Amino acid sequence: MDTILVVNAGSSRVDFQLFGIAPQRELKRLIKGQVDGIGTNPRLRAENADGTPLADEIYRGTHMPDVPAALHQAAAWLRDAQKISPIAVGHRVVHGGPDYSGPVMIDDAVLAKLARYEPLAPLHQPNNLAPILSIRSRFPDLPQVACFDTAFHRGHSAIADHYAIPEELYAEGVRRYGFHGLSYEFVASRLPQVAPDIAGGRVIVAHLGGGASMCALKAGRSIESTMGFTTLDGLPMATRPGHIDPGVLLYLLQRKRMSSSAVQKLLYTGCGLKGLSGISSDMRVLEASWDPRAALALDYFAYRVGQHAAMLAAALGGIDGFVFTAGIGEHSATMRARIGRYLEWLGVELDAAANAVPAGRISAAGSRVAVYVVPTDEELMLARHTLDLLVARLGQQIEKERIA
Repeated sequence: MDTILVVNAGSSRVDFQLFGIAPQRELKRLIKGQVDGIGTNPRLRAENADGTPLADEIYRGTHMPDVPAALHQAAAWLRDAQKISPIAVGHRVVHGGPDYSGPVMIDDAVLAKLARYEPLAPLHQPNNLAPILSIRSRFPDLPQVACFDTAFHRGHSAIADHYAIPEELYAEGVRRYGFHGLSYEFVASRLPQVAPDIAGGRVIVAHLGGGASMCALKAGRSIESTMGFTTLDGLPMATRPGHIDPGVLLYLLQRKRMSSSAVQKLLYTGCGLKGLSGISSDMRVLEASWDPRAALALDYFAYRVGQHAAMLAAALGGIDGFVFTAGIGEHSATMRARIGRYLEWLGVELDAAANAVPAGRISAAGSRVAVYVVPTDEELMLARHTLDLLVARLGQQIEKERIA
């Protein structure tokens, strides 16, 4: 069976999954794995589709000093231990800038453009591109596909897309992009099956995890997002502040005499739940804590989700459904309940018993707005896009041969 490898790389972790291509282009998940602790205490773990462990190996930090080395080790394990050589690799790339409104086959020109967006997603973009470069150096003929978190939002109206700044800055690419698009795209594709009552209507999807944002869907299409030019905007996150007055940044630069790199580090790694609580960036740790600072961080997070829901409801002209997804959205019943209280004025009423269950409809029978928990699957979305481009490329090759 031909296979597709999908890769989602961070600064100290590489997640990978392998999908088999069954008849009628059906994708079958075969292996799910990760390498974490890169550069310190690397560990490769993998399991098959039913959760049976396939690997759990620990390495010296010097054996995997960076993301390319970790991916190389994972590829070697797939090749040597599993006898698998994928026919293509799909990558999550956070920022596609103004150039890309859909997945693309990677070549030198594409890589050059994507490298320009590294300052807009400094935690993500360099690490997204590192495995692409590594694979190209070792296997230059292996097709690779870039799938963008910004692409799903590229159909926004000019009003939603602009900041109130001079037009020449917009022309340079300073605009509201939105992120987590692969997650929203997957949820939108699932709604007709799991929530047909709201799939064609006005839906707010809350992707709540270490990175958090919300998206307004109308008939399955993104019309507005809480994130903008970078992944700093919108909701508070594990270590990022979300919406903040630009004057605060001027204060840090001018009055506190912080360098731009110090401000960048603060905004990406020292704010959010971590900065507000002074305890942890992990929602589970905060929910288990009796410290009043943890309670403040939790209430702040829920309050801001409710506040941004109002903004998205205004963009939609009302809402028919609300969907929780991603790590916090799927697994924290207590946070869903906290958020639900801020959504009551919109017509949301949660069913406490249903909310304790990790998926499905969690709104009460009399709720004017249907509320669901829908698990996301960005990796499957990556595999779908990669397969679609492979098929399109094959069709183009056949057409060229026919003409010739």
